[in-house]
Amino acid sequence: MSTETIHKPRAAFHGTADSETVLECRDVSRTFLVGKGLFSEKKTLKAVQNVSLKVRRGEVVAVVGESGCGKTTLAKMLLGLLQPSSGNIFIEGNPITDVTIRQIARRVQPVFQDPYSSLNPRKTLESIISLPLKVHDIGDRESRQKRVEEILAMVELPKRLIHSYPSQLSGGQRQRVAIARALVMKPEILVCDEPTSALDVSVQAHILNLLQDLRDELNLTYVFISHNLAVVEHLADTVAVMYLGRLIEYGPKEDIFRNPKHPYTKALLDSFLTPDPTKDVPEIALGRGFPNPLDPPTGCAFHPRCASVMDMCSKVRPEQTEVDGIKLECHLYPQPSKAQAAE
Repeated sequence: MSTETIHKPRAAFHGTADSETVLECRDVSRTFLVGKGLFSEKKTLKAVQNVSLKVRRGEVVAVVGESGCGKTTLAKMLLGLLQPSSGNIFIEGNPITDVTIRQIARRVQPVFQDPYSSLNPRKTLESIISLPLKVHDIGDRESRQKRVEEILAMVELPKRLIHSYPSQLSGGQRQRVAIARALVMKPEILVCDEPTSALDVSVQAHILNLLQDLRDELNLTYVFISHNLAVVEHLADTVAVMYLGRLIEYGPKEDIFRNPKHPYTKALLDSFLTPDPTKDVPEIALGRGFPNPLDPPTGCAFHPRCASVMDMCSKVRPEQTEVDGIKLECHLYPQPSKAQAAE
């Protein structure tokens, strides 16, 4: 997509005094048992594997990768909609398992990919946006309506639409309603799962501008799930690259875009740097296609498609190491010693 009309991104996040960690994953994994038929043997699908990352207050962490890499599964765990099979998730230092789904909803809210299916077509905007307030028994009818009017203005929708139905709105307006519904509880964190991919290119920039403005105005924290690197470059502070359920590169956006370390990240960026600025990241044409998650490659999962593959890549899974402030899993860089790995 073209990003010429997107606001200039604000200064990168630098870990100031008010930037304490508000959301954290520690070695989080999620597996599923998948069977093709009633009598077939079920196989284990490792959707997310040992992911560790921190999200600081006011920061935008973008999770990127191809379809099927585990981005959405990770987002659902951050929202409390799925429990990790192993590992822990913390909200401001509190284990997510120690709080109820209602308590999570007061702090963390989603903005889904498709505004056409995420809104009830039989409800008016007032009913849709005020529903979280009703569920949590916040305010009376009059105060809820006032809050809905305030939030409509905040997302730049006219007050006259308050009694309209989703079918009467454009795609961009529907996504603004979805954002309004997420904000009505005054959460601190938004988990945005491809919030612009279902929209026309002409309105994507407007939604991104709105998200940037709301971030500044409300000091919001975003976990931004995307495969569109043009969006990530403009919006994110930190980039987490996932491949086949693993976090293979993680660090400041400027460093990753300027000097990516992992061959997969380099391939993503090479695909992004195309003469046509309206194109999304195309399928990566390296080696064979995306591997079967039910039968992943041995060793480094990326080795069948990697241009820099070595003999050991197919035999030994790389451990996470750190190079120039970027955390990554790749045999091209010195592996941590056993003592370092145990820390």
